[in-house]
Amino acid sequence: MGLGSTVIKGGTVLDQRGEKRVDVRIEGGLVTEVGAALQGDRMLDASGCIVSPGFVDLHVHLREPGREEAETIETGSRAAARGGFTAIVAMPNTEPPHDSLAVVEMVRRLGVQAGLCEVLPSGCITINRAGEVLAPMAELAAAGVHIFTDDGTGVQDPLLMRRALEYGKSLGILLAQHCEVSRLTEGAVMHEGGCCARLGVPGWPSVAEELMVFRDIELSRLTGAPIHFLHLSTAKSVDLVRGAKAEGLRVTAEAAPHHFTLTDDLLNGFDPIFKVNPPLRELTDVLAVKRGLADGTIDAIATDHAPHAPELKEMPLDQAPPGMLGLETSLALSISELGLDLQQVVALLSWQPAAIAGVADRHGRPIEVGEPANITVFDPNLAWTVSAAGLASKSRNTPYAGRTVRGKVRHTVFGGTAVVIDGEAQR
Repeated sequence: MGLGSTVIKGGTVLDQRGEKRVDVRIEGGLVTEVGAALQGDRMLDASGCIVSPGFVDLHVHLREPGREEAETIETGSRAAARGGFTAIVAMPNTEPPHDSLAVVEMVRRLGVQAGLCEVLPSGCITINRAGEVLAPMAELAAAGVHIFTDDGTGVQDPLLMRRALEYGKSLGILLAQHCEVSRLTEGAVMHEGGCCARLGVPGWPSVAEELMVFRDIELSRLTGAPIHFLHLSTAKSVDLVRGAKAEGLRVTAEAAPHHFTLTDDLLNGFDPIFKVNPPLRELTDVLAVKRGLADGTIDAIATDHAPHAPELKEMPLDQAPPGMLGLETSLALSISELGLDLQQVVALLSWQPAAIAGVADRHGRPIEVGEPANITVFDPNLAWTVSAAGLASKSRNTPYAGRTVRGKVRHTVFGGTAVVIDGEAQR
């Protein structure tokens, strides 16, 4: 953008305060004026568009360090910006993992250098995500890490998880759990259900997720510590969280777009593009996740963006790694499939995850004078067809290729700078 002011013109501002037809003037990284017929050095056309607080993704795999052939912090940030995200939480299952200050600082530094969105490194709960010894959480928390998780692996030892929650509570940080009792999922390649039985492959039972959700709700009750559940995928998991919230326990949860848009029968053709962890479930689970998002049981939509190099994703189903791209399709799938009003969708993508990530001071803010200018402008009615080659990610493993969806980001403003203009990243 350069020096001077930018005006987002002709759109409808929609934030936690409601909606109104106004222009938005930005200068020096802040919103400086909200009103009619504003002028600036640069004009961003928002005709027919919603102007909302920037989106925040609680669950992104950037692969760097260690798997740069699949994604880098720069390419992942570019995909995030094109998807309307002004902040993303980078998962720790890199090589080496986020269990040391050196790795966390490197990830944060590379995010700043990319300059497309704020990259928030998560920290590991345990050293090397091995589930045996707690990571140096105090040191990482002092360096600004707020979310800790062994994502990709659930903490199997209940005593260790109890100690982690107690320690985390004293530090004022948030533990996020990948809910999977690994003894029940050994060798599993998909959801244990009718499709799995027809294909004759090992299945992942829903109870493997639900047992850990139940356990950690009870550990949260015992310790008084908050707990966040990653990518809920089963009806029973949603019910457990709903009950915990009704009791007033400090529990939050997220759901990934693929768990409210896709079902396990897509694996009938043995296509690894549909292999993900936790796996695609049955229609009853998909509907339960949708209900959880609609009634506030599930607090956030998080992509679980998981890029993989083609040579890995094209392996046989039992050998291919799990994971799907998600950053650039999340908004459209949410608008197209959930049946929610736009304010509910934006809440799930913006200010609610911002609060969980601990960045509500600068992301997901109301669009008002004096607020940080982290803003997403999207056309909620624009229909487009997903193309793997047209995505910014370094990988191509989207399960939505060829699918027509509705809703697309037009501009993204991060820190007052227009990093995406008319759908194109500016760096």
